[in-house]
Order: sequence, then structure tokens, then C-alpha cells
Amino acid sequence: MVRQLARIAAGEDRPKTPGLRPGGRLIREWNGVTHVVEVTAEGYLWHGTRHRSLSAIARAITGAHWSGPRFFGLSKGGAGR
Repeated sequence: MVRQLARIAAGEDRPKTPGLRPGGRLIREWNGVTHVVEVTAEGYLWHGTRHRSLSAIARAITGAHWSGPRFFGLSKGGAGR
């Protein structure tokens, strides 16, 4: 928490989700539909639209607030685990 506050105070951006590099793909099935998200240098590409966060994509898919990394199974207790 202290590191996060120091980073915000210094005006630094939030770090990207660890382990994701441009060119990577995330695949998630939701309600019988397979969703593919491509990782780009600028963020994420889903359905031809660029998004800054995985959470925005998860919210668009589900209609509810989700942690994007958790929805795509990238964090502890994620949906894909």
C-alpha cells in the first residue's frame, strides 16, 4: 500500500499486468461465447476496439464489475483456475 501511494504521489502510471507482453493472447469462455483479447503495447484489443484495462473488457463481457486479471485467470483465485 505504501509503495502504491508513493507511486501515485510521484505521478507514475500503474504497472501493467505482470507476464503480459505485446503479441500475447488471453482467451476466456463466458456464457458459451469464446472471447479473445490481444495484448498490444498500448493496452488490449478486443472485438477490434482498444482498451486500457482488462477490467474494462471484463465489465463489457459480463455487465458486472470484475477484476480483469482475475476474470482472465491471471491472479490468485482467478476464474480460469
